[in-house]
Amino acid sequence: METDLREGYPVVSMQRKWRKVAYGGMQPGFDDNHTDDSFLEDMVTNANVVQRDLFKVMQDSVSISQYLCIVALVVLVWNNTLESAIECHSLLLLDVFLLCSGFLIVILTAEAEMISPGLVLSYAINIFFFITGLYALSPIYHTLTRSISSDSIWVLTALLLTFHLFLHDYTGCTVRAPGSGKNPTLRSNISLNTSIIASVLIASRLPSRHHVFAIVWFSLQVFLFAPLVTYCIKRYSFQLHLWVSVKLMVVSLVLIYRLNLFLFGLLLAILVFVTLVCPYWLIRIQKYKFEINGPWDEAKLCFDITD
Repeated sequence: METDLREGYPVVSMQRKWRKVAYGGMQPGFDDNHTDDSFLEDMVTNANVVQRDLFKVMQDSVSISQYLCIVALVVLVWNNTLESAIECHSLLLLDVFLLCSGFLIVILTAEAEMISPGLVLSYAINIFFFITGLYALSPIYHTLTRSISSDSIWVLTALLLTFHLFLHDYTGCTVRAPGSGKNPTLRSNISLNTSIIASVLIASRLPSRHHVFAIVWFSLQVFLFAPLVTYCIKRYSFQLHLWVSVKLMVVSLVLIYRLNLFLFGLLLAILVFVTLVCPYWLIRIQKYKFEINGPWDEAKLCFDITD
């Protein structure tokens, strides 16, 4: 309280106190953006920053390297089929082997209460309609790109596979796994569609509709069900997941080495970069992360809405 004399009369002025309120407009005597000394008392730095372990990040990156090798093997089969190094009946036998082994792995790695006769029957019916539909559409796929040059097909296929790898969900699978409450994301579905288009483009360059049916069946099995199989293996045993991934990398590198030395070096460099360099890079830049939270942040609900 202050007292002044003006023309002989005492004038008393009251110092108003600033209040921190969300609504109510401007407070008399204070600017609209006024803050007092207590404004930064609630500031918190790096509250949500997670300290990552290098070895754990390297283990998580194995899933990316594993799928890169799977795609590399698919491209290798495409190339050998186009060059007639793989016959049609051999490719069909490979398709049947992959289907049976993948189906068996999914059943063996799932918990007993997740697998029921009805679920197995449903899978079998869906696979039957899937194969029947592919066989019926094979003549259409065979003549789909007859007026397009092979160079354009390969360039477009490479672009589609690149989009597929960038959009692929490396933490989940393209179809819902048994007992899993997580559905595929929109990004994962877009990634799957790009791989299907790439498969159809390659299949359209083959000499007969039987080749088309075999290669499309093979490609869709890999792009659609291989993430499901690897996801079930990883959920069942992480050590088994690492063992399968390492074996897959070795097989991919050996087969690519026999095909082309440059592609072998490129694939090896990508695997080293993804598995070793990127995790180390992430750990190194983690120390530069600086996060600030305070009363200026948006309000967040702290309870779950179940209704």
